[in-house]
Amino acid sequence: MFARWLQRQWFEQRRLSPALWLLLPLSWLFAGLAALNRRHAKPVRLPVPVIVVGNITVGGAGKTPLTIWLARQLKEQGWRPGIVSRGYGGENAAPRAVSPFAVPAEVGDEPILLARRSGVPVWVGRDRAAAAQALLAAQPEVNIILCDDGLQHYRLGRDVELAVFDGRGAGNGWRLPVGPLREPLSRIAAVDAVICNGLPDARLPAAVPSFAMRLLPGNFYRLDEPQHWCEAAALAGKKLYAMAGIGDPGRFFRMLEGLGLACETHPFPDHHAYTAGDLAFAKDGILLMTEKDAVKCAGLTAGETWVLPVEAELSPALIEHIQEKLRGRQAA
Repeated sequence: MFARWLQRQWFEQRRLSPALWLLLPLSWLFAGLAALNRRHAKPVRLPVPVIVVGNITVGGAGKTPLTIWLARQLKEQGWRPGIVSRGYGGENAAPRAVSPFAVPAEVGDEPILLARRSGVPVWVGRDRAAAAQALLAAQPEVNIILCDDGLQHYRLGRDVELAVFDGRGAGNGWRLPVGPLREPLSRIAAVDAVICNGLPDARLPAAVPSFAMRLLPGNFYRLDEPQHWCEAAALAGKKLYAMAGIGDPGRFFRMLEGLGLACETHPFPDHHAYTAGDLAFAKDGILLMTEKDAVKCAGLTAGETWVLPVEAELSPALIEHIQEKLRGRQAA
C-alpha cells in the first residue's frame, strides 16, 4: 500500500505533500551518497564496446524490451552481442550465466526473459563489470556488450548510454525518496540518446537525440501450454482479471483496454515475488498477465491463464546512431 501511495505522489502529484517534505533530508543524503559513488568509481574498460540501457527514474520504463530489440538489431548488423544485468531479486551476487529455464529467485525475472527472447548469451551479477568479464571469458565470440539497467553502475565503463523514459516522464522531478529520480535531470545531457516509451517529458534536454519507442502487443499464449495461442478477440466478453508487477502496471492495463478487453485489474509492486495466494482472486475467471510476471508465476495459477508478450518498435535510425557513436569512439 505504501509503495502505491508513493508512486502516486511521485508521478501524479505536482506539489509535495507534507509527508514528502519530511523526507527531504533523506533525499539530500541519497544525492550525496550517489555523487560519492560516482566520483570514486573506477571504471573497468572491456576489450569490446559496451552499450548501457538504463534510466534515471526508479521502476521499469521499457528497458528490457528495448534491450531485446537492440540485441536482435545488432545481430542483423553483423555484431555478436551478449547481455549483462544486475539480476534484481536474485539470490546470487557472483557472476553466472542465465538459461531460459533458470529459477527467478536465483537470477531475477528480467534476465530470464532476456535469455528466452534475445537469443544471445545473458549473464548476471551484482558487479556488472565482473559479469561482463565472465561472459566474455565463457563466450569469446561475443564482440559487444549490452548492459540492462546499468546507467548508475559506474564501475562498468561504457561507450554508449541510452536513457529510457515512459509516459510518466521524470515525475515530480525530485530525487529519491521525495521523487522518483536516481540522478538529477541534468544527467540526461550526458547520455547519447533518450528513448521515449510514451510522450516525451518537456523538461528533457532538447539537444540530446530522442527516439520514440512503442510496445506492440502480440498474441496471447497459455501460461501452462505456451504453444497454444489466441488473439484478443477470443477473450472478449469473458470474465477477465489482469495483474501486473511492473514499473507502471497501468501501462499493461491500458494496453488490454486498447485490445477491447474489460478486466478487473490487480497491480503489484515491481519484481514482486508471487505466491499462489496472490493470484487466488482469479479462480472464477481468466487471468491475464505480462510476460515478465509469467516468468515467476508458472505453477501458481489454478485456472486458465494467458500471457501477453510485447515487442518494442523503434526507428532503425537508433541503430545507425549507435554505430556512428561506436565508430567515432573507436577512432578516437
